[in-house]
Amino acid sequence: MKLSKKVESMQFSPIRRFNPFGFKAEADGKKVYHLNIGQPDVETPECFMDAIRAYDKKVIAYAESGGINDLRDAVCDYFKGYNMDFAPEDIMVTTGGSEALNMTFLTILNEGEEVLIPEPFYTNYHTFATAAGGKVVPITTKTEDGYHYADKDQIESCITPKTRAICCLNPGNPTGTVLTLDEMKLICEIAKKHDLWIIADEVYREFVYDGREMASFGMLPEYSDRVIIIDSVSKRYSACGARIGFAICKNKEFNSGMMKIAQGRLCVSTIDQVGAAALFRMPKSYYDEVKAEYCGRRDVVYEELMKIPGVVCQKPGGAFYLTAKLPVDDVEDFLMFLLTEFDDHGETVMFAPAAGFYATPGLGKNEMRIAYVLNQKDMKRGTELIKLGLEAYNKKLGK
Repeated sequence: MKLSKKVESMQFSPIRRFNPFGFKAEADGKKVYHLNIGQPDVETPECFMDAIRAYDKKVIAYAESGGINDLRDAVCDYFKGYNMDFAPEDIMVTTGGSEALNMTFLTILNEGEEVLIPEPFYTNYHTFATAAGGKVVPITTKTEDGYHYADKDQIESCITPKTRAICCLNPGNPTGTVLTLDEMKLICEIAKKHDLWIIADEVYREFVYDGREMASFGMLPEYSDRVIIIDSVSKRYSACGARIGFAICKNKEFNSGMMKIAQGRLCVSTIDQVGAAALFRMPKSYYDEVKAEYCGRRDVVYEELMKIPGVVCQKPGGAFYLTAKLPVDDVEDFLMFLLTEFDDHGETVMFAPAAGFYATPGLGKNEMRIAYVLNQKDMKRGTELIKLGLEAYNKKLGK
Protein backbone atom coordinates (compact mmCIF):
# COMPACT_ATOMS: atom_id res chain seq x y z
CA MET A 1 0.00 0.00 0.00
CA LYS A 2 1.37 3.41 -0.97
CA LEU A 3 0.67 6.97 0.10
CA SER A 4 0.35 9.86 -2.31
CA LYS A 5 3.46 11.66 -3.49
CA LYS A 6 1.87 14.87 -2.25
CA VAL A 7 1.66 13.74 1.36
CA GLU A 8 5.10 12.14 1.23
CA SER A 9 6.57 15.49 0.18
CA MET A 10 5.02 17.25 3.18
CA GLN A 11 6.78 17.76 6.49
CA PHE A 12 5.57 17.52 10.05
CA SER A 13 4.95 20.83 11.80
CA PRO A 14 8.12 22.23 13.39
CA ILE A 15 5.80 23.87 15.90
CA ARG A 16 4.18 20.63 17.11
CA ARG A 17 6.77 17.99 16.21
CA PHE A 18 8.60 18.22 19.53
CA ASN A 19 5.45 18.18 21.67
CA PRO A 20 5.88 14.51 22.74
CA PHE A 21 9.25 15.38 24.26
CA GLY A 22 7.75 18.37 26.05
CA PHE A 23 4.93 16.22 27.42
CA LYS A 24 7.47 13.61 28.56
CA ALA A 25 9.48 16.29 30.38
CA GLU A 26 6.30 17.43 32.14
CA ALA A 27 5.39 13.83 33.01
CA ASP A 28 8.85 13.53 34.57
CA GLY A 29 8.03 16.45 36.85
CA LYS A 30 9.61 19.39 35.02
CA LYS A 31 7.85 22.66 34.39
CA VAL A 32 8.06 23.49 30.68
CA TYR A 33 7.64 27.06 29.41
CA HIS A 34 5.87 26.63 26.08
CA LEU A 35 7.22 29.34 23.79
CA ASN A 36 6.84 27.10 20.73
CA ILE A 37 3.23 27.67 19.75
CA GLY A 38 1.08 30.75 19.19
CA GLN A 39 -1.46 29.93 21.90
CA PRO A 40 -1.94 33.13 23.92
CA ASP A 41 -2.78 33.09 27.62
CA VAL A 42 -4.83 36.27 27.16
CA GLU A 43 -8.42 35.49 28.14
CA THR A 44 -10.97 35.14 25.37
CA PRO A 45 -13.44 38.05 25.64
CA GLU A 46 -16.54 37.11 27.65
CA CYS A 47 -18.86 38.25 24.88
CA PHE A 48 -17.96 35.11 22.88
CA MET A 49 -19.44 32.71 25.46
CA ASP A 50 -22.25 35.14 26.34
CA ALA A 51 -23.43 35.04 22.72
CA ILE A 52 -23.32 31.24 22.66
CA ARG A 53 -25.23 30.97 25.94
CA ALA A 54 -27.90 33.27 24.52
CA TYR A 55 -28.36 31.05 21.44
CA ASP A 56 -31.98 29.91 21.75
CA LYS A 57 -32.55 27.70 18.71
CA LYS A 58 -33.92 24.22 19.49
CA VAL A 59 -31.78 22.60 16.78
CA ILE A 60 -28.16 23.37 15.90
CA ALA A 61 -28.70 23.31 12.15
CA TYR A 62 -26.34 23.59 9.21
CA ALA A 63 -25.29 27.14 8.45
CA GLU A 64 -25.03 28.50 4.94
CA SER A 65 -21.81 27.41 3.23
CA GLY A 66 -20.51 30.97 3.02
CA GLY A 67 -21.27 31.74 6.66
CA ILE A 68 -24.14 33.10 8.75
CA ASN A 69 -25.37 36.58 7.87
CA ASP A 70 -24.87 38.00 11.35
CA LEU A 71 -21.16 37.16 11.33
CA ARG A 72 -20.54 38.45 7.82
CA ASP A 73 -22.36 41.68 8.64
CA ALA A 74 -20.23 42.09 11.77
CA VAL A 75 -17.05 41.58 9.77
CA CYS A 76 -18.18 44.20 7.24
CA ASP A 77 -18.78 46.67 10.07
CA TYR A 78 -15.35 45.90 11.55
CA PHE A 79 -13.64 46.75 8.25
CA LYS A 80 -15.72 49.92 7.87
CA GLY A 81 -14.08 51.06 11.10
CA TYR A 82 -10.82 51.14 9.12
CA ASN A 83 -12.42 52.75 6.04
CA MET A 84 -12.46 49.49 4.08
CA ASP A 85 -15.65 48.65 2.22
CA PHE A 86 -16.62 44.99 1.92
CA ALA A 87 -20.02 43.44 1.27
CA PRO A 88 -21.21 40.21 2.92
CA GLU A 89 -20.88 38.38 -0.40
CA ASP A 90 -17.17 39.28 -0.42
CA ILE A 91 -16.65 37.24 2.76
CA MET A 92 -16.27 33.46 2.94
CA VAL A 93 -16.38 32.09 6.49
CA THR A 94 -14.00 29.16 6.94
CA THR A 95 -12.88 26.71 9.59
CA GLY A 96 -10.05 28.90 10.81
CA GLY A 97 -7.58 30.84 8.70
CA SER A 98 -6.03 27.46 7.82
CA GLU A 99 -9.05 26.37 5.80
CA ALA A 100 -9.18 29.81 4.16
CA LEU A 101 -5.61 29.29 2.95
CA ASN A 102 -6.22 25.70 1.90
CA MET A 103 -9.32 26.63 -0.10
CA THR A 104 -7.58 29.63 -1.65
CA PHE A 105 -4.71 27.52 -2.97
CA LEU A 106 -7.16 24.94 -4.32
CA THR A 107 -9.07 27.71 -6.09
CA ILE A 108 -6.16 29.50 -7.80
CA LEU A 109 -3.49 26.84 -8.43
CA ASN A 110 -3.12 24.23 -11.13
CA GLU A 111 -0.70 21.33 -10.82
CA GLY A 112 2.90 22.57 -10.74
CA GLU A 113 2.07 26.28 -10.45
CA GLU A 114 3.98 28.44 -8.03
CA VAL A 115 3.36 30.77 -5.10
CA LEU A 116 6.02 33.24 -3.97
CA ILE A 117 6.36 33.44 -0.20
CA PRO A 118 9.04 35.28 1.79
CA GLU A 119 10.94 32.81 3.93
CA PRO A 120 10.94 32.01 6.77
CA PHE A 121 7.16 31.61 6.55
CA TYR A 122 4.28 30.03 8.45
CA THR A 123 5.11 26.37 7.92
CA ASN A 124 1.61 25.22 6.97
CA TYR A 125 1.77 27.22 3.75
CA HIS A 126 3.95 24.45 2.38
CA THR A 127 1.36 21.85 3.39
CA PHE A 128 -1.58 23.74 1.86
CA ALA A 129 0.20 24.63 -1.39
CA THR A 130 1.44 21.06 -1.84
CA ALA A 131 -2.04 19.63 -1.19
CA ALA A 132 -3.32 21.87 -4.00
CA GLY A 133 -0.64 20.58 -6.37
CA GLY A 134 1.33 23.80 -6.19
CA LYS A 135 4.88 24.68 -5.30
CA VAL A 136 6.26 27.22 -2.83
CA VAL A 137 9.00 29.42 -4.30
CA PRO A 138 10.77 31.25 -1.47
CA ILE A 139 11.81 34.88 -1.39
CA THR A 140 14.75 34.46 0.96
CA THR A 141 15.22 36.99 3.75
CA LYS A 142 17.92 37.40 6.40
CA THR A 143 17.98 37.87 10.15
CA GLU A 144 20.48 40.70 9.82
CA ASP A 145 18.07 42.65 7.55
CA GLY A 146 15.09 42.18 9.84
CA TYR A 147 13.60 39.71 7.32
CA HIS A 148 12.42 42.50 5.01
CA TYR A 149 11.43 41.50 1.47
CA ALA A 150 9.54 44.42 -0.11
CA ASP A 151 12.16 44.86 -2.82
CA LYS A 152 11.08 45.01 -6.47
CA ASP A 153 14.20 43.38 -7.92
CA GLN A 154 14.26 40.60 -5.34
CA ILE A 155 10.60 39.72 -5.84
CA GLU A 156 10.69 39.91 -9.64
CA SER A 157 13.79 37.70 -9.77
CA CYS A 158 11.66 34.88 -8.31
CA ILE A 159 8.80 35.20 -10.82
CA THR A 160 8.53 32.56 -13.55
CA PRO A 161 5.87 31.73 -16.16
CA LYS A 162 4.39 29.34 -13.55
CA THR A 163 3.98 31.98 -10.83
CA ARG A 164 0.35 32.58 -9.87
CA ALA A 165 0.47 34.47 -6.57
CA ILE A 166 2.54 36.41 -4.06
CA CYS A 167 1.73 35.52 -0.46
CA CYS A 168 2.36 38.16 2.22
CA LEU A 169 2.05 37.49 5.95
CA ASN A 170 1.64 40.88 7.55
CA PRO A 171 2.60 41.20 10.32
CA GLY A 172 4.74 38.14 9.74
CA ASN A 173 4.88 34.74 11.37
CA PRO A 174 7.55 33.70 12.39
CA THR A 175 9.48 36.96 12.07
CA GLY A 176 7.18 39.79 13.19
CA THR A 177 8.13 41.79 10.08
CA VAL A 178 5.65 44.56 9.22
CA LEU A 179 4.92 46.02 5.77
CA THR A 180 4.06 49.68 5.34
CA LEU A 181 1.19 50.71 3.10
CA ASP A 182 3.73 51.99 0.55
CA GLU A 183 5.44 48.59 0.53
CA MET A 184 2.07 46.93 0.03
CA LYS A 185 1.45 49.20 -2.94
CA LEU A 186 4.83 48.21 -4.40
CA ILE A 187 3.90 44.53 -4.12
CA CYS A 188 0.51 45.23 -5.69
CA GLU A 189 2.16 46.97 -8.64
CA ILE A 190 4.41 43.93 -9.18
CA ALA A 191 1.36 41.65 -9.01
CA LYS A 192 -0.54 43.81 -11.49
CA LYS A 193 2.40 43.89 -13.89
CA HIS A 194 2.72 40.10 -13.89
CA ASP A 195 -1.02 39.36 -13.48
CA LEU A 196 -0.68 37.63 -10.11
CA TRP A 197 -2.96 37.12 -7.14
CA ILE A 198 -1.97 38.58 -3.77
CA ILE A 199 -2.75 36.42 -0.75
CA ALA A 200 -2.68 38.84 2.18
CA ASP A 201 -2.57 36.92 5.47
CA GLU A 202 -3.50 39.58 8.02
CA VAL A 203 -4.55 37.60 11.09
CA TYR A 204 -2.30 39.77 13.34
CA ARG A 205 -3.43 43.03 11.71
CA GLU A 206 -3.79 45.16 14.87
CA PHE A 207 -0.60 43.94 16.51
CA VAL A 208 1.94 46.52 15.31
CA TYR A 209 4.26 48.35 17.69
CA ASP A 210 6.56 51.35 18.20
CA GLY A 211 4.23 53.85 16.60
CA ARG A 212 3.67 51.86 13.41
CA GLU A 213 0.30 52.39 11.74
CA MET A 214 -2.01 49.43 11.17
CA ALA A 215 -2.19 48.83 7.42
CA SER A 216 -4.03 46.39 5.18
CA PHE A 217 -3.98 45.41 1.52
CA GLY A 218 -7.70 46.18 1.71
CA MET A 219 -6.78 49.86 1.98
CA LEU A 220 -5.71 49.79 -1.69
CA PRO A 221 -9.07 49.40 -3.49
CA GLU A 222 -7.52 49.93 -6.94
CA TYR A 223 -6.02 46.42 -6.64
CA SER A 224 -9.04 44.73 -5.07
CA ASP A 225 -9.66 42.44 -8.06
CA ARG A 226 -6.50 40.47 -7.22
CA VAL A 227 -6.26 40.75 -3.40
CA ILE A 228 -7.42 37.86 -1.20
CA ILE A 229 -7.36 38.74 2.51
CA ILE A 230 -7.02 35.90 5.01
CA ASP A 231 -8.37 36.63 8.48
CA SER A 232 -9.18 34.78 11.69
CA VAL A 233 -10.50 35.19 15.24
CA SER A 234 -7.79 32.89 16.64
CA LYS A 235 -5.03 35.35 17.49
CA ARG A 236 -6.79 38.74 17.49
CA TYR A 237 -9.32 37.55 20.07
CA SER A 238 -7.34 34.71 21.68
CA ALA A 239 -9.95 32.23 20.43
CA CYS A 240 -7.74 29.66 18.70
CA GLY A 241 -10.04 26.73 19.45
CA ALA A 242 -13.09 28.43 17.96
CA ARG A 243 -11.76 27.73 14.44
CA ILE A 244 -13.34 30.68 12.67
CA GLY A 245 -11.52 32.24 9.74
CA PHE A 246 -12.26 34.15 6.55
CA ALA A 247 -11.22 34.55 2.93
CA ILE A 248 -12.20 38.06 1.86
CA CYS A 249 -12.13 39.13 -1.79
CA LYS A 250 -14.01 41.37 -4.23
CA ASN A 251 -13.24 39.18 -7.26
CA LYS A 252 -16.56 37.50 -8.08
CA GLU A 253 -14.96 34.72 -10.14
CA PHE A 254 -12.68 33.79 -7.22
CA ASN A 255 -15.59 33.85 -4.78
CA SER A 256 -17.62 31.59 -7.04
CA GLY A 257 -14.79 29.09 -7.20
CA MET A 258 -14.41 29.16 -3.42
CA MET A 259 -18.12 28.48 -3.00
CA LYS A 260 -17.82 25.22 -4.93
CA ILE A 261 -15.36 23.97 -2.32
CA ALA A 262 -17.34 25.48 0.55
CA GLN A 263 -20.52 23.70 -0.47
CA GLY A 264 -18.58 20.43 -0.69
CA ARG A 265 -17.53 20.74 2.95
CA LEU A 266 -21.07 21.90 3.87
CA CYS A 267 -20.49 24.62 6.50
CA VAL A 268 -18.50 26.00 9.42
CA SER A 269 -19.61 25.40 13.02
CA THR A 270 -22.85 27.32 13.54
CA ILE A 271 -22.27 27.90 17.25
CA ASP A 272 -18.73 29.22 16.85
CA GLN A 273 -19.95 31.67 14.21
CA VAL A 274 -22.50 33.02 16.69
CA GLY A 275 -19.74 33.68 19.23
CA ALA A 276 -17.40 35.14 16.61
CA ALA A 277 -19.99 37.72 15.53
CA ALA A 278 -19.92 39.17 19.04
CA LEU A 279 -16.12 39.41 18.94
CA PHE A 280 -16.14 41.58 15.83
CA ARG A 281 -18.49 44.04 17.54
CA MET A 282 -16.04 44.81 20.33
CA PRO A 283 -14.78 48.41 20.65
CA LYS A 284 -11.39 49.40 19.26
CA SER A 285 -10.15 49.99 22.80
CA TYR A 286 -9.90 46.19 23.13
CA TYR A 287 -7.22 46.06 20.43
CA ASP A 288 -5.25 48.85 22.08
CA GLU A 289 -5.19 46.99 25.40
CA VAL A 290 -4.16 43.66 23.90
CA LYS A 291 -1.54 45.29 21.67
CA ALA A 292 0.04 47.00 24.67
CA GLU A 293 0.21 43.67 26.49
CA TYR A 294 1.97 41.91 23.62
CA CYS A 295 4.34 44.83 23.10
CA GLY A 296 5.42 44.55 26.73
CA ARG A 297 6.03 40.84 26.35
CA ARG A 298 8.08 41.45 23.22
CA ASP A 299 10.27 43.96 25.02
CA VAL A 300 10.95 41.54 27.88
CA VAL A 301 11.96 38.74 25.49
CA TYR A 302 14.16 40.96 23.35
CA GLU A 303 15.91 42.45 26.38
CA GLU A 304 16.70 38.98 27.78
CA LEU A 305 17.85 37.64 24.40
CA MET A 306 20.27 40.51 23.98
CA LYS A 307 22.01 39.34 27.16
CA ILE A 308 23.06 36.11 25.41
CA PRO A 309 26.47 36.32 23.70
CA GLY A 310 26.33 35.50 20.00
CA VAL A 311 22.57 35.93 19.47
CA VAL A 312 21.54 37.80 16.31
CA CYS A 313 18.06 39.29 16.43
CA GLN A 314 16.16 42.34 15.19
CA LYS A 315 13.31 43.59 17.37
CA PRO A 316 10.10 42.54 15.59
CA GLY A 317 7.63 45.22 14.60
CA GLY A 318 4.44 43.21 14.98
CA ALA A 319 2.52 39.95 15.60
CA PHE A 320 3.74 38.01 18.66
CA TYR A 321 6.71 36.11 17.28
CA LEU A 322 10.42 36.65 17.28
CA THR A 323 13.01 34.77 15.22
CA ALA A 324 16.62 34.78 16.36
CA LYS A 325 19.91 33.21 15.34
CA LEU A 326 21.59 31.27 18.16
CA PRO A 327 25.31 30.53 18.62
CA VAL A 328 24.82 26.80 17.93
CA ASP A 329 25.20 24.64 14.82
CA ASP A 330 21.93 22.74 15.23
CA VAL A 331 18.99 24.32 17.06
CA GLU A 332 17.00 21.06 16.98
CA ASP A 333 19.78 19.26 18.85
CA PHE A 334 19.86 22.09 21.38
CA LEU A 335 16.09 21.89 21.86
CA MET A 336 16.29 18.13 22.45
CA PHE A 337 18.96 18.82 25.07
CA LEU A 338 16.65 21.30 26.80
CA LEU A 339 13.77 18.81 26.87
CA THR A 340 15.62 15.61 27.74
CA GLU A 341 18.76 16.56 29.69
CA PHE A 342 18.52 20.10 31.04
CA ASP A 343 16.62 21.80 33.83
CA ASP A 344 17.16 24.69 36.20
CA HIS A 345 15.35 24.22 39.52
CA GLY A 346 13.04 21.75 37.78
CA GLU A 347 12.22 24.05 34.87
CA THR A 348 13.00 24.03 31.16
CA VAL A 349 11.72 25.65 27.97
CA MET A 350 10.45 24.90 24.47
CA PHE A 351 10.66 26.98 21.28
CA ALA A 352 10.18 26.14 17.60
CA PRO A 353 13.28 25.37 15.49
CA ALA A 354 13.23 27.67 12.48
CA ALA A 355 14.49 25.28 9.79
CA GLY A 356 10.94 24.05 9.23
CA PHE A 357 9.85 27.60 8.37
CA TYR A 358 12.16 27.67 5.34
CA ALA A 359 11.67 26.13 1.90
CA THR A 360 15.36 26.39 1.02
CA PRO A 361 17.24 23.32 2.34
CA GLY A 362 19.90 24.08 4.94
CA LEU A 363 18.55 27.47 6.02
CA GLY A 364 17.38 28.13 9.57
CA LYS A 365 19.36 25.35 11.24
CA ASN A 366 20.74 27.79 13.80
CA GLU A 367 17.56 29.86 14.23
CA MET A 368 14.59 29.56 16.58
CA ARG A 369 11.12 31.07 16.75
CA ILE A 370 9.73 32.28 20.06
CA ALA A 371 6.02 32.96 20.51
CA TYR A 372 5.71 35.61 23.22
CA VAL A 373 2.25 34.52 24.27
CA LEU A 374 2.77 34.12 28.04
CA ASN A 375 2.72 36.80 30.73
CA GLN A 376 5.83 38.95 31.10
CA LYS A 377 7.14 37.11 34.15
CA ASP A 378 6.94 33.74 32.39
CA MET A 379 8.41 35.15 29.17
CA LYS A 380 11.39 36.52 31.11
CA ARG A 381 11.95 33.22 32.87
CA GLY A 382 11.53 31.20 29.67
CA THR A 383 14.10 33.32 27.85
CA GLU A 384 16.46 33.12 30.83
CA LEU A 385 16.22 29.33 30.60
CA ILE A 386 17.39 29.51 26.97
CA LYS A 387 20.47 31.43 28.17
CA LEU A 388 21.17 28.97 30.98
CA GLY A 389 20.52 26.04 28.65
CA LEU A 390 23.00 27.38 26.10
CA GLU A 391 25.67 27.62 28.78
CA ALA A 392 25.03 24.02 29.86
CA TYR A 393 24.83 22.79 26.24
CA ASN A 394 28.13 24.36 25.26
CA LYS A 395 29.75 22.97 28.42
CA LYS A 396 28.54 19.53 27.40
CA LEU A 397 30.06 19.99 23.93
CA GLY A 398 33.30 21.19 25.48
CA LYS A 399 32.99 24.73 24.16
